[in-house]
Amino acid sequence: MWKTIVRRFLVMIPQLFVLSLIIFILAQFMPGDPFTGAITPDTDPARIEELREKHGLNDPWYQQYARWMGNAFQGEFGLSYRFKRDVGDLIGERAVNTFWLSLVSVIMLYAIAIPLGVLAGRYHNTWLDKSIILYSFISYAIPLFILALLFLFFFGYTLDWFPTSGTVDIKYDPGTFGYVMNKLYHILLPAFTYAVLGTTTVIQYLRSEIIDAKVQDYVRTARSKGIPMKKVYSRHIFRNSLLPIAAFLGFTITGLLGGSIFIETIFGYQGMGQLFILAITSNDYSVITALVMLYGFLALLGSLLSDIIMSIVDPRIRIE
Repeated sequence: MWKTIVRRFLVMIPQLFVLSLIIFILAQFMPGDPFTGAITPDTDPARIEELREKHGLNDPWYQQYARWMGNAFQGEFGLSYRFKRDVGDLIGERAVNTFWLSLVSVIMLYAIAIPLGVLAGRYHNTWLDKSIILYSFISYAIPLFILALLFLFFFGYTLDWFPTSGTVDIKYDPGTFGYVMNKLYHILLPAFTYAVLGTTTVIQYLRSEIIDAKVQDYVRTARSKGIPMKKVYSRHIFRNSLLPIAAFLGFTITGLLGGSIFIETIFGYQGMGQLFILAITSNDYSVITALVMLYGFLALLGSLLSDIIMSIVDPRIRIE
């Protein structure tokens, strides 16, 4: 397995190189540049041109790309034109926020979806199953930004149960217990919103797998031996039904780590998704290229994680 993991990581290198080249070229076709928004009636055009020359924006794209790649190999992704900060530090700060939001979202998602999927499959064609299917259809049909706005208005503004923006209140000192709890307090509503919309696929897959597993020979054999149905479900049906869920787990984790653009923007959560939108609107090339490279790496990593998780859940599966 370890040889395969190392081999897969080595294959990622040329894939990321091609991705970086494509993204860098496409970024050059974006209208304007980072200094376009700084132009006002009182701005000296010579000063803007001087800034462009200083930052190498007048150089041919291949020279800019070679310079960017050389710095990237040294762990330097340039300076953000919008935030006036090192891109690596900026993304690292936002990545921490996105990581905690992703962790809570995944926990909530599976805490909701797995019990509902098991109940729907076990009590197939009952009122309980139909109620869960109705919930799945509704959550699947509602656009993410609509549900996020509804939750924000109802739980944030109307009931005033949760904060409506930000990641933590400024009155708390980093590292204290109050700081951690307040940070979690800001995460709960956006995480719950994402979890509600993400449960549909897990519920449907788990329900279908359990319904199919109930008529398999190994289940009939277990029942003929007098094994209680509770143990049949927990030790046989449930374990085998988790395989499709495990196949998507890696993509779910890495997808969330990339940050949810709509969730983070609507809730004013300072994560990588919100940063990506700000970088695009301000033509912040250095941030855009670094984030897209990170997203590409996470997508490739998600495929590998799914294979590893599958091999752990089912010992018969081995990645070679």
